[in-house]
Amino acid sequence: MAVGVELIAPCGMNCGVCLGYLRDRRKCAGCHGRDANSTASRARCTIVNCALRQSTESGFCYECPKYPCRRLRELDKRYRTKYSMSMIENLEFIRDHGLAAFVEKENERWRCRKCGGVICVHRGGCFNCGESRTD
Repeated sequence: MAVGVELIAPCGMNCGVCLGYLRDRRKCAGCHGRDANSTASRARCTIVNCALRQSTESGFCYECPKYPCRRLRELDKRYRTKYSMSMIENLEFIRDHGLAAFVEKENERWRCRKCGGVICVHRGGCFNCGESRTD
């Protein structure tokens, strides 16, 4: 399963590797998915609902005058510490190389080497076969 540009959140998160998106029960459609207020976490997310970010041309946080804001820095720290993913690095890659190049890189980074499935960022292994992620 390849991730498309519609699954890249304004904060730089690849929603396609998120447990909320991958699971079958109470599945999240991603930050740009239909019915954007269907999940409580998305409805409460200060980044998705940020008026400053929404007024940017790209819709991504890197264009915001407050970039990186306190909320994004906190999210980035948590994901770097727990999941070896940096939202700020993702956003800077998107800014410098474009969204299509980022999606291509992400599809390779999060592809299971054993079965070709998706590595879940939150579980650290393939969502299909359980193979552990190797960096």
